[in-house]
Amino acid sequence: MSYLVKNYNRKNLSFTKGAGSFLYSTNGTKYLDFVQGIAVNSLGHAHPELVKTINKQAKKLWHISNAFQIPEGEELAKKLVKKTFADYVMFQNSGTEATEAAIKIARRYFYSIKKPYKNRIICIKNSFHGRTLASIYASGSKKMTEGFGPKVNGFDHFKFGDHKKLKKLINKKTAAIMVETIMGEGGIKVIPNWCLNGLRQLCNKKKILLILDEVQCGVGRTGNFFAFEESKVKPDIVPIAKGIGGGFPIGAVLMNKKVASAMVAGTHGSTFGGNPLAMKIGKSVLDIISNKDFLKKVKKNSQYFHFELNRIKDQFPKIIKEIRGKGFLIGIQLHEDQSRFIKSLMTNKLLTIKASENVVRILPPLNVKRNEINLALKIIKKVCVSYNR
Repeated sequence: MSYLVKNYNRKNLSFTKGAGSFLYSTNGTKYLDFVQGIAVNSLGHAHPELVKTINKQAKKLWHISNAFQIPEGEELAKKLVKKTFADYVMFQNSGTEATEAAIKIARRYFYSIKKPYKNRIICIKNSFHGRTLASIYASGSKKMTEGFGPKVNGFDHFKFGDHKKLKKLINKKTAAIMVETIMGEGGIKVIPNWCLNGLRQLCNKKKILLILDEVQCGVGRTGNFFAFEESKVKPDIVPIAKGIGGGFPIGAVLMNKKVASAMVAGTHGSTFGGNPLAMKIGKSVLDIISNKDFLKKVKKNSQYFHFELNRIKDQFPKIIKEIRGKGFLIGIQLHEDQSRFIKSLMTNKLLTIKASENVVRILPPLNVKRNEINLALKIIKKVCVSYNR
């Protein structure tokens, strides 16, 4: 009997250890893990540098209140600012905390400039911004909000790609547009660069803020540090999490000087956010991922993966409809429900996870080896062959 609340539909499978791209179950079976905690373990399981960092810092200082200076947080914040568009950083514990804080920052900014009526945020319908009350209503998903009324007001929605509706939604109460640069749970849908540029221009014209949610697609997953980098767009606010901790819970909100000026003492807080242990781990992850050769390898290996997946799609067009995504945020869209396909992959020792629109989501660690990609391709092809019988 389990004493855990049944809010997860867990598979009958558990693990005792992980190493790199692999997990080992309680009965010793080895699985190729292309879920990695849902894009969290950016450097795979038990990366030696992260293990070293944790052991070293654990002997010094784990947690201290934000009532005091935290040099480790200052150090990581400085590295993030030097690397990105941001002028300031605010640390959290998770992605949903980071998006929740982003919502607060946008509203607080307009309050600070004597425009408190500008408090509505426009989002894509059926996107995913987390599981807090505000973030589920920001996501615009009927399934996620069911049973959690009354409605948290302040959000307006348009369908992915419906630019006419987006423009119509903007009014004098609009504070910001918030979108995932690549929709994860929503089916691995990429917002193209021309569209990101259009969003920035629209926000400039209407004097509103642009929030790009990079919780899942950021921190190197696309081969750039941020998924929006190739567009040359500069957002106002960017929530991140998942990959920055390499498996340790870290979230952050990056922002420009303009909006940061509204976040004065007492406007937001996070008990565990920015603790010394998390900050040291985040710095180690950032040091590794920031290496140009590392990101070049992510691009090269992910391009190879996409190319080979498209070859499989061409071989099995009645099974695979489309290969989606960018870098190592990959979606295989099937013509029918993906549950059986995912189960077959797991039977063949490859772990993947669902996304909307019949998509099989594939999220290897960023340092995945070419032979591990080839193993995944072999298993995917094998499952496609079994479907044709």
